[in-house]
Amino acid sequence: MRSLVRPRSGRVVAGVCAGLARRFGLSPFLVRLLFVLSLVLPGTQVVVYAVLWVLMPSEDDPRARRR
Repeated sequence: MRSLVRPRSGRVVAGVCAGLARRFGLSPFLVRLLFVLSLVLPGTQVVVYAVLWVLMPSEDDPRARRR
């Protein structure tokens, strides 16, 4: 199973949706669409996205290569 990293290519904002899609074998478009649709629901979607942006290493980050 692939590790959870933000890819260098295919990013739209920070690569969080693309990284999640790659990790779980989904289409990046589908993950982005689900995220945008979830914004109409009350919740902390934007905060979760920001936290993942900070915590998910970039593909070219040395921390990502160790895993």
